[in-house]
Amino acid sequence: MLAKRIIPCLDVKDGKTVKGTKFVDFKEAGDPVLLGEIYSKEGADELVYLDITASSEGRSTFTDLVKRVASRIDIPFTVGGGINSLQDIDRLLNVGADKVSLNSSALKNPKIIDDVAKKFGSQVCVIAIDANFENGNWVCYLNGGKVATQRTLFEWALEAAERGAGEILFTSMTHDGTRSGYAHEALLELHRLLPIPIIASGGAGTKAHFKDAFLRGKADAALAAGVFHFGEITISELKKYLSESGIPVRR
Repeated sequence: MLAKRIIPCLDVKDGKTVKGTKFVDFKEAGDPVLLGEIYSKEGADELVYLDITASSEGRSTFTDLVKRVASRIDIPFTVGGGINSLQDIDRLLNVGADKVSLNSSALKNPKIIDDVAKKFGSQVCVIAIDANFENGNWVCYLNGGKVATQRTLFEWALEAAERGAGEILFTSMTHDGTRSGYAHEALLELHRLLPIPIIASGGAGTKAHFKDAFLRGKADAALAAGVFHFGEITISELKKYLSESGIPVRR
């Protein structure tokens, strides 16, 4: 089994890290650059920075913040939010981002996945999927969980992988911020369907939830926000717990 990755996620709104529940009711959680530096030193494997209102407000992603993060941390990080063109991606990679996360722009124009993979390589292209479980289906949403689409999780994830995505970041809107655990059954189905890594997101509340994401959901990485931002779980103690549970992690 390959080493599993622990990825803190920093949702950024108006220059501050925030954390919501089911994509609403946001609370401030601190300075995104300082938090990133702390997580890097604690042993995080990667970071994800998402400008959560960029798509709905039609803005470009926060280049200056990306530049400051790159100057302070020494682990890979992914940036998402408001990325609509190869020029956007080129700009973000040039100031230090390692990967980009595409969500709304890819749903609206799936061909961008082919273009990104061809120009920059699949390893740069993370397709983020925000999906809510409704009437027996996982419905994909645009614009930070605000607009429902006709696409469903599994068929969209499969298309994204076929077009050249390097990873799928699946956030369960149903579980987001609830601290009730990840969407194990959906994660397991993604693992079964796709030849690329799956990042679990939405629902982490305890160290056991991470273990379940890896053992029950077969996720390759687990992303979380609130439990890290508010000091409920430290990355070092989480990795120690996972290692003692027989799950390989980078120490």
